[in-house]
Amino acid sequence: MGAEVSWEIQKARATELLLQKDAVLVAHYYTDARLQALAEATGGCVADSLEMARFGQQHAASTLIVAGVRFMGETAKILSPDKKVLMPTLEATCSLDMGCPVESFSAWCDRYPERVVVVYANTSAAVKARADWVVTSSIAVAVVEHLHDQGQALLWAPDQYLGRYVQSKTGADMLLWDGACIVHEEFKEQALRDMKQVYPEAAVLVHPESPAAVIDLADAVGSTSQLIKAAQVLPQQTLIVATDKAIFYKMQQAVPHKTLIEAPTAGVGATCRSCAHCPWMAMNQPDNLLQVLEFGGQEIHVDPQTGEKARISLERMLDFARQLR
Repeated sequence: MGAEVSWEIQKARATELLLQKDAVLVAHYYTDARLQALAEATGGCVADSLEMARFGQQHAASTLIVAGVRFMGETAKILSPDKKVLMPTLEATCSLDMGCPVESFSAWCDRYPERVVVVYANTSAAVKARADWVVTSSIAVAVVEHLHDQGQALLWAPDQYLGRYVQSKTGADMLLWDGACIVHEEFKEQALRDMKQVYPEAAVLVHPESPAAVIDLADAVGSTSQLIKAAQVLPQQTLIVATDKAIFYKMQQAVPHKTLIEAPTAGVGATCRSCAHCPWMAMNQPDNLLQVLEFGGQEIHVDPQTGEKARISLERMLDFARQLR
């Protein structure tokens, strides 16, 4: 009970401070459910990284509070350079971002000057500045299909599993960077097959950052927002979900009558018992959010020259997304 009371006090104070600071909270589906609820209650946004970028750019608030990982804060700053962008913690990073340092990435790109460079949103501002296109998982297939139809050969970074999935859907000529998400790479084929034996009537929902053998077992494959939509459309009443378990907050809202089960990460070859939650997303907590609202700090800065270059590839993605809509 004490924790609930404490959160209610924190929530009331955060709501007050957001108003005072002319700030809006933008939270990713993988963050703490309390932060998602606060964003909903205060006119903010709970979304995937594409919608987070779009929302922050279009919102009138002078300050954006981005609950997520660092590349999301950088993207918000690139698209809204005149706004102040704060995060609950600047230490929240991403294994995909860390596994794609700009020096090595640029050298790789230089070896293939004839190829169009497409990078996943889970990358640094400097990597985005080197790219021709940025994509999120919700738009990756459509963008690559568009480029493939134009006869373009591609470089893809950094997630190899998403790259292989996109390649399988489009037939595009793609060279893939060797990167992976530490959460999605841990979902195990055999453990998932075993779970299907226990819940034979269940549908399997898989994020395309997962290994191909896991994707092959899926009834629906897609980004966070696409998986939530699939949960609503699929007839099955039990859903085994292979992505970060923090998505259950919004997914359960969408399908309150359905049973949601975490896909297994434990099993042969697993490096941990349950890896279904990003440790960096978990660093976003009510305490450090309030600290930032009260005292500032944890501000995102992007070199203006780098930001201008990265903005070109990001705006290209957003323009393409608008056409799809």
